[in-house]
Amino acid sequence: MSYEAAPAEAEVLPAANGTTHLKRVLGKRDLVLLFVVAVFNLNVLPSIAANGGVTIWLWIISLILFFWPQGIAVIELAHRYPGEGGVYLWAKEVFGDFHGFLSGWCYWTNNMMYVPTIMLYFVGVSVFVLGPGHASLGDNKPFALAASVVLLSLLVILNIMGLGVGKWINNLGGIGTFVAAFLLMGLGVVVCLRFGTSIHWADFRIPANPRFVLNSFGVICFGLVGLELASIMGDEIENPQKTLPGAVAWGGLFSGLLYVGATLTLLVAVSKDSISVLQGIVQAVSHMAAKVGVSWIVAPFAFMLSLSIAGIGSAWLGGSARIPFVAGLDSYLPSWLGRIHPKYATPYPALLVHAGVSLILVILNFVLVGSGVQESFQRLLSLAVVLQLIPFLYMFGALLKIAFDEKFVRGHYGRGTLVFAGVCGMLTTVLGIALAFFPAQQITSLLSYEIWMFGGTIGFIGLAAFFFFVYGSRKAARKLAEGSTPA
Repeated sequence: MSYEAAPAEAEVLPAANGTTHLKRVLGKRDLVLLFVVAVFNLNVLPSIAANGGVTIWLWIISLILFFWPQGIAVIELAHRYPGEGGVYLWAKEVFGDFHGFLSGWCYWTNNMMYVPTIMLYFVGVSVFVLGPGHASLGDNKPFALAASVVLLSLLVILNIMGLGVGKWINNLGGIGTFVAAFLLMGLGVVVCLRFGTSIHWADFRIPANPRFVLNSFGVICFGLVGLELASIMGDEIENPQKTLPGAVAWGGLFSGLLYVGATLTLLVAVSKDSISVLQGIVQAVSHMAAKVGVSWIVAPFAFMLSLSIAGIGSAWLGGSARIPFVAGLDSYLPSWLGRIHPKYATPYPALLVHAGVSLILVILNFVLVGSGVQESFQRLLSLAVVLQLIPFLYMFGALLKIAFDEKFVRGHYGRGTLVFAGVCGMLTTVLGIALAFFPAQQITSLLSYEIWMFGGTIGFIGLAAFFFFVYGSRKAARKLAEGSTPA
């Protein structure tokens, strides 16, 4: 399926089949804020910082060998293959239909895992808005489930109303992210200047037993994805060829600096042994605010952080839902997933399915697995890491295939840059996937965790093959029937 370019001022873009219309509503400022809110996820920081100062070196390695190559890949592939679908479209154009579908499928299903972690993190943080006395509600399963349903429903409704409306949740989330991050780091600077710090150079050494640290590398790579998100909504960006490169550069720069600064602050403020994966950020701010005598700031901070988390959920829910939408148009998934809302021109069936599966996964982890809120968060996050990074194998592989093509024609970057980005990104991605299978500290049963990880990975890839070949064969049969029909 191909998409025709439209003038930058066009509000509505028809797809090649003339039936699908998506509005161009995302400008450069919207994209920069989208990248910040999608990439800089404060919700993954506590589970990373809980492994100590060594994670700073993992951040630096990942920024150089994964994040920078990711930016190059996004700009280059969006330049060569513009249109709605992003990782789905790129893998399809370079490697063929099945690989495109598998890439898009993993990207979408990973977000079915990730969106629930955002809901749970929202619950853990938002209770502080009510005051410190309500913090225990974050570990209350019925409350966590009810609050997750309310937030998920709200985000679905706003995204069905269109990116023209939904983007403001993303934008508010981006602003909330900046405010929360700078407040966190500002308090950290004040505490260091007035009281010194308890962290020392020895804390940055590789621990004698690095088993738990290994999982955090995959989570760090996972935390750095998001620059490709806007390209999934490529037909909804104003003048994408001009807007996207600058937005990627600024969004990536802000996100990288915020990640390193916020992780350092968290390590300064809270002992790694007492960091909660759901409430670690608010925990750090509460600790530092009490030290400097501004405890009143905790509730406003929790509110801004809640806005940030809601923006993250909206960005990933709305963005990843475009994958099954495009796959529905390609007939590899049920065709009704390719429908758009008659009034708001949004892929509402894909949004509803995404939200429904995410909710089921939360319930399964609480009821069937029987794990606590924090362990459920970590299990969902680890499987999301594996599924999320599979499309990046295709992204970096596409750069290498393009670069080594005998008929190579320069796009946005030259051959040498593409080879560097492809090799570094590919090796880092493979390592991140492998290390995600090592359990984090919050996991209580190694056997249950490995069954969840291997079973979930194989199961979702198997489902991708099932849907592709079942619906792909139907598509081929329809084309054959159409071709044999007399003119």
